[in-house]
Amino acid sequence: MATASSIPAAPEIQLGIRANLNQFLLVILLNAFVGGMVGLERTVVPLLGSEAFHIASASVVTGFIVSFGVVKGLTNLVSGQIAETWGRKRTLVLGWLVGLPVPFMIMWAPSWNWVVAANALLGINQGLAWSMTVLMKIDLVGPKSRGLAVGLNEFAGYFAVGVTAFLTGWIAARYGLRPDPFYLGAVYAVLGLGLSVLVVRDTADHVRHEVRAHGHGTAEALRFSQVFSRTSFGDRRLFATCQAGLVNNLKDGMVWGLFPCSSPVTASGSKTSAS
Repeated sequence: MATASSIPAAPEIQLGIRANLNQFLLVILLNAFVGGMVGLERTVVPLLGSEAFHIASASVVTGFIVSFGVVKGLTNLVSGQIAETWGRKRTLVLGWLVGLPVPFMIMWAPSWNWVVAANALLGINQGLAWSMTVLMKIDLVGPKSRGLAVGLNEFAGYFAVGVTAFLTGWIAARYGLRPDPFYLGAVYAVLGLGLSVLVVRDTADHVRHEVRAHGHGTAEALRFSQVFSRTSFGDRRLFATCQAGLVNNLKDGMVWGLFPCSSPVTASGSKTSAS
């Protein structure tokens, strides 16, 4: 019969990159997968619209970016509230569940509307999964290393965007626009979901530890309307940050859609067609 003294004590929660290195690196890897899901579409999807579905209008082709951006923005708006209610890990898993069908929908899309719908799901995936990787890194490292943690997170995500865009473009030029480039996205989605379910740990204990360590007792509870008003116009610094992010994402989205359409490249081989 086990006595109280023989039961191992729960490991003490510690903040910092070194103290949580395994989980920290795991979340960096997950955000690389999240970024890779966007990079999957940077080169190939606009060309699908113009070459596989024979859409002549650049504004129509780039409409899939609008569905992505609007849905991602709305998801970002509520992702923090969802994380506080359900927990970081569950929200991360939800993001990957929504993103899992995306590469398959584009791979087998019978019409352009399927691509637009897939990008709406991708927007939810990005709004939930990318946001959770940021929050979980902040939770793990505590107040002293938050800037470094967010910087590493953004580096991993956008580096994966660029590398995946290059790889999918190369694959499309060699093997055709569909389905080969999207196999990479299927790998990202399956690995992202599997690691999120099986390996990632929730960081709620780290948040509570930080609150206790700073003597606050309990964290300040803010209603959603209070958070929205403070971020949107109540705090000048937060307002400026949101404004800069909007402009940055707007020009990024226009480059995403227009550059591939302005100089289409016909992939070699018979797989270039919609079939």
